[in-house]
Amino acid sequence: MFTDSHILSEKRGALGLVALSRPEALNALTHPMIRALAAQLEAWARDPAITAVAIRGQGGRAFCAGADIRALAASLAEGVDAAAAFLRDEYRLNAFIAAYPKPYVALLHGITMGGGAGLSMHARTRVADASLDFAMPETGIGFVVDVGASHFLSRCPGETGLYLALTGARIGLADAVDAGLVTHAMEPPQIAALIERLAAGQAVEQALATLTHKPAAGPLAAHRRRLDTLFAASSVEALLERLERDGNDFALQTAQVMRTRSPTALKYTFRQMRQGRGMNLPDCLKMEYRLAMRALAGHDFREGVRAALIDKDRRPAWRPSSLAAITDSAIAACFAPLGTRELDLG
Repeated sequence: MFTDSHILSEKRGALGLVALSRPEALNALTHPMIRALAAQLEAWARDPAITAVAIRGQGGRAFCAGADIRALAASLAEGVDAAAAFLRDEYRLNAFIAAYPKPYVALLHGITMGGGAGLSMHARTRVADASLDFAMPETGIGFVVDVGASHFLSRCPGETGLYLALTGARIGLADAVDAGLVTHAMEPPQIAALIERLAAGQAVEQALATLTHKPAAGPLAAHRRRLDTLFAASSVEALLERLERDGNDFALQTAQVMRTRSPTALKYTFRQMRQGRGMNLPDCLKMEYRLAMRALAGHDFREGVRAALIDKDRRPAWRPSSLAAITDSAIAACFAPLGTRELDLG
């Protein structure tokens, strides 16, 4: 079985407990970590002694900050195929988690972003504590909102998912519960108790009993009505016009953030989120893979990584630099099938 030192697994009674163990990098996922995690989940799926699986992150700061973007970008030096293999295996893992034959419980704390959402949002049970810091920040680095986000974000109430996808806004526990991204809120001692109950062989719903609480409303709740109205626009351009015409501080700040994002990524994301509402997860992942392949070959991803992670000047020079310069036909071409390079989910 393929293993990696950053994936720690143990059988604790009837529970298969896996930990992402790369805390110095906020548990960011490397390709070997993805392969090792998939191998371990496959082994536990066949093990009759394991009745449930739980995943958590080590260290106090993060469950998982996402894919290791530096490593992904560096793999482009070997050609697009190396980066494609990384994403192909990651998306296959996301689909496997969604269809996992045993209860799969995601135990979330701290930073949970990008690829970390892919490991957790497809679980039927998603538990988090008050330290949760959730986001899908891909438009800020010129990439696509992926790992199945066009499926799970598009199913958030109202237009919350589109707001999170376009802006990369960070939300805490209460807003994540309100958006349906987290199913249960707990304090850290209760999460420890949940693990022990699952290890004892209790069914998930029985194990959850008496451990959860309902958090008070989060800061996004005050803007939900305005957000749902403004984000119902028919295009990114119309949305920005609505935000700026509205004049409310929240609307203006949102528009300001969106103006800093890759115009191409905004266009990708708007369309994929609208289409994702009517698609199943496998088809969403296939759509995202098509977009990711085009993004990897484009200018903005490399430029976004440079500005955010290498030079850290936070001043990406997007190309094209304006929404007006991006035609609908150019975006439609990015959604076209890849032929023999299509994502195969088995």
